[in-house]
Amino acid sequence: MNINITTSLPLGLIIDEANPGWLNKGDNGWELTAATMVGLQSVPGLVILYGSMVKKKWAVNSAFMALYAFASVLICWVLWAYNMSFGSPLISILGKPGQAMTDSVLLTQYRPEYYLPTADHVFYQFAFAAITVILLAGSLLGRMNFYAWMLFVPLWVTLSYTVGAYTIWGSGFLTDHIIDYAGGYVIHLSSGVAGFTAAYWVGPRHSHDRQHFPPNNIINMLGGAGFLWLGWTGFNGGSPLAANTITSLAILNTHVCTATSLLVWLSLDMVVYFKSSVIGAVQGMITGLVCITPGAAFFQKVDDTLGVFHTHAVAGLLGGILSGLFANPSLLKMYFLTSSQGPGFIYGIMNGNFMSGLCQMGYQVLGALFITVWNVVATSLICILISRLIQLRLDEDDLEIGDDAVHGEEAYALWADGERDLPLRFRMTPRIPSFCRRPGTHH
Repeated sequence: MNINITTSLPLGLIIDEANPGWLNKGDNGWELTAATMVGLQSVPGLVILYGSMVKKKWAVNSAFMALYAFASVLICWVLWAYNMSFGSPLISILGKPGQAMTDSVLLTQYRPEYYLPTADHVFYQFAFAAITVILLAGSLLGRMNFYAWMLFVPLWVTLSYTVGAYTIWGSGFLTDHIIDYAGGYVIHLSSGVAGFTAAYWVGPRHSHDRQHFPPNNIINMLGGAGFLWLGWTGFNGGSPLAANTITSLAILNTHVCTATSLLVWLSLDMVVYFKSSVIGAVQGMITGLVCITPGAAFFQKVDDTLGVFHTHAVAGLLGGILSGLFANPSLLKMYFLTSSQGPGFIYGIMNGNFMSGLCQMGYQVLGALFITVWNVVATSLICILISRLIQLRLDEDDLEIGDDAVHGEEAYALWADGERDLPLRFRMTPRIPSFCRRPGTHH
């Protein structure tokens, strides 16, 4: 008896042009969900967190820096940066630039071992790239010229982020050697080191702001932190590019680590300062998401506004080194599928494979050194270049005023509560950066 298999399948499983045989709808649906969750970490997560964690006069500027970066990175990503990160090789640390917007690219299977379209990977990796730049911005809040930031974002994504992503995740010289499950090096170490470096070149906040910089809305800050925490379900859960057992394990580990770090930081606040600090708890939560217990804040000469260096660079470095120590070889095979990473140093000793474990530790250290040095050099060169076109730091007068001077808007304009003058934006002559003016023109 002949059975027509095609017609006996449920309609949702019938193979056609929109549902090719290689497509796993479960993996596809999960990856799109995970990518959206990572995007929500940035918008509205970090937009809310930054806008409420800073002094009131910088709320609009801080939130807008995050929103602008998210939009700018997406355009750069699809036009050239995705292929520089994951495309065909140009050199051993960088892929060839090229746009990733054609059906022939987006609708094909990403790789033979993954059952989803390339479009999923483009979107998911964009969300990673965007949050990296936005995390970096946390080091620069409260003083960077917004026009300089508009130039910095596309330049940094192009010249710095793509190199780290290609070298460790793409087809670079460290791709088959580094254990970086979801961006400890590519995202957190990069953003922390680059943010710290950029903060050095931009310079400090106004002296009064540096001494007194209270959050303007702690309740909203907790809301933004909540988006960041729950969004990490997609951040770590989407990295396997499949809805499998590694995904489940990664998600559970993520939240256990975060809760533990929050409680440890809270306990230390109570022991050292005799008070339970909400801001401290949020810092502990973030370091837990990046995978570190609290403890580093000694770089006082460089004004890192939100402590991005110790919550991301130190955390990402420690997470990478500990991966080299404790990586389970059986889980590595389940995740990497075709690569040769591992085992961790401890498992290497336990399994009589000492040299392999030692080599893995060496590669983890080498990867950390490469990411650190490249970000210091690239970020410095970008800042120097921009400073030749436009000043990196706002004028002292603008630093005194804040949002109203930069954007002509304020975060809290209570129109119904008495009368007030029109916002500055309706009373000011628009100012544009010097490189946009014709020679010989003045204010």
